[in-house]
Amino acid sequence: MGVVRLWGRLPNKREQSESECKTMKLNEIRDNAGARHRRMRIGRGIGSGKGKTGGRGQKGQKSRSGVAIKGFEGGQMPLHMRLPKRGFNNPFGKDYAEVNIGMIQKLVDAGKLDAKAVIDHETLKAAGLARGGKNGVRLLAKGELSAALTFKVAGASKGAIAAVEKAGGKVEVTVPAKAADAE
Repeated sequence: MGVVRLWGRLPNKREQSESECKTMKLNEIRDNAGARHRRMRIGRGIGSGKGKTGGRGQKGQKSRSGVAIKGFEGGQMPLHMRLPKRGFNNPFGKDYAEVNIGMIQKLVDAGKLDAKAVIDHETLKAAGLARGGKNGVRLLAKGELSAALTFKVAGASKGAIAAVEKAGGKVEVTVPAKAADAE
């Protein structure tokens, strides 16, 4: 029995029986025709269509090898010079991991931080609070603190120190090695 055409169109797969549908096999999967192109091998004779100059045109700086004119826009003022410049990178700036006391209280409540142990950079890193911070941790006063905790940090704001001491804790701010040598 043949396939019945409805109004001149081919039936879709749902209208065909299972025996008429061709099953897909993993070893028969192929890309569509023309989906993958072989790379053009340039400079391989005039018959290839990309011989001699290899698509680079005639003479000039851009036809030579080893030339990359990055940022050059043909004499027009380049983008990196047109945009306004602002600020600077402080070579003496310190990189602190900033941690709020509210987040520390959340971890203490969840049982991820031991309230009896001294909380320092390594402890906070292990708990996933202090990311980065090459020069240590700086404690900030955002949030509420109810547990009496002992901190050993590189820096702390006045508000954070007051909040920790109000909860019955203690903050030890470690002096950087260079500052200690100068005194």
